[in-house]
Amino acid sequence: MFEAGAIWGFTGTTMASLMFFWSVYKQFVPYQLRDYLEKFVYKMMGLVSNSVRIRFTEYTEDKGLKKSQAYDSIRNYLSMKSTARAKRLKANETKNSKALVLSLDDHEAVEDVFQGVKVIWSSSSRKSEYQYDTNRNSVSEEKRYLTLSFHNSHRDMITETYLAHVLREGKEIGLKNRERKLYTNNSSQDYSSWREGRWSNVPFDHPATFETLAMDLEKKEGIKKDLLKFTKGKDYYRKVGKPWKRGYLLFGPPGTGKSTMISAMANFLNYDVYDLELTTVKDNSELKKLMLDTKGKSIVVIEDIDCSLDLTGQRKKKKDEDEDEEDEEKKKEAEKLLKRERSERESKVTLSGLLNAIDGLWSACSGEKIIVFTTNFVDKLDPALIRRGRMDNHIEMSYCRFEAFKVLAKNYLEIESHDMYGEIERLVEETNMSPADVAENLMPKSDEEDVETCLKRLVKSLEEEKEKAKMLAEEEKNKKAEREVRRKKKKAEEEEKKKKAEEEEKKKKKKEVEENGDVSEENGNKI
Repeated sequence: MFEAGAIWGFTGTTMASLMFFWSVYKQFVPYQLRDYLEKFVYKMMGLVSNSVRIRFTEYTEDKGLKKSQAYDSIRNYLSMKSTARAKRLKANETKNSKALVLSLDDHEAVEDVFQGVKVIWSSSSRKSEYQYDTNRNSVSEEKRYLTLSFHNSHRDMITETYLAHVLREGKEIGLKNRERKLYTNNSSQDYSSWREGRWSNVPFDHPATFETLAMDLEKKEGIKKDLLKFTKGKDYYRKVGKPWKRGYLLFGPPGTGKSTMISAMANFLNYDVYDLELTTVKDNSELKKLMLDTKGKSIVVIEDIDCSLDLTGQRKKKKDEDEDEEDEEKKKEAEKLLKRERSERESKVTLSGLLNAIDGLWSACSGEKIIVFTTNFVDKLDPALIRRGRMDNHIEMSYCRFEAFKVLAKNYLEIESHDMYGEIERLVEETNMSPADVAENLMPKSDEEDVETCLKRLVKSLEEEKEKAKMLAEEEKNKKAEREVRRKKKKAEEEEKKKKAEEEEKKKKKKEVEENGDVSEENGNKI
């Protein structure tokens, strides 16, 4: 029997020798010969083994310029297995990932079991020296690949089921771990920026969630259920023959949380956001290209669409009858000048072009997409733009009521009840104040301000707003009464003027008749 020390000594010597010969082999044997020897060894192993190997390279064979999506998906899938089982790991700081990605180190292997079948994944790298730099010096390029090994008897199951499972799971992990982006379209006039693509982006890190959104709880739950139903509806949308997209129209006064709602939706679904600025789009064709460049699992947003372009389709409102004609002429001239200036600098995107881009044949080219329009004045929008099927869900973002106030109080003051809640409930139900204004009053302005101070400030602001609204309503009532008086006076003047004109016309006709009668009598006397 060998002693333990002798065994460990023999093992250490053997491992040192193997590492020495391996380093000599890598250093002195040319890579062309190493490649040949390795292929020969693999071939000999294949003759005596029932093992099947599939290799997945990091880059595609197209000049090695395009990253393989399959490789990334497999690496994401193996990151879970590697963390739990592998002895040597490699941490990758991926560009679009919000966290480090742990993967197999080079020349490391890990086992995986699927439906009772054991497979082995191994990571390898190979250096080639056929490339040259600008000085014509030989440059070594490292190529990485993953190899899947399994018994030949499981070939069909692995190729038809297991690989699809790995790619699907890896893609989901990649989407979950990716760093989400906020995109904005580059100006059609700024050609230098187009070298980087049609969209520029920054990391999307807005903290808004449905839990912090000031809105009625029942309404929020309905929106969340609608969003979840959409994300799971791929097969349903295909069955009914509709593109996998959904439109949301957010409308309401300024400060009611429309932009915050979009951020909450993006965080809830883990989607990217594309903020589409229509005024920088050259024409309808360019708009289609921009929409084609958006990815799935994203929200395409057009904010204040009633102000973006001449897409509203609204008819001219009837002028107040008591407007002064001279002022009306001046206003018309100013409007013509403004319209001329806009036509010179704005894009040529039309309502028809926008409708085709978001809901025509082009809308089916990329799936799982939400389109959101926001507006302060929904009545100004053309009915064709917001009809069901385009904007499927119309969500009114209203003034702050008591349920929304309780959410804001919890967010800003970390309270759920207070003695002043009864008075505040009465005031917020009677007063139209936006959630943004309520939040500003609740936010402490210094370390000395406590809950009581903030709530009193809110009560004071609500009372002032209520009084202001009352005064405005009284002023509007008085103005309406004055307009009615002027309208009646003007109508009476017009009737009086019309009556005088009729009398003048009668006198004129009577005079003509009398003159004609005198002429006839004179002619008769001559005869």
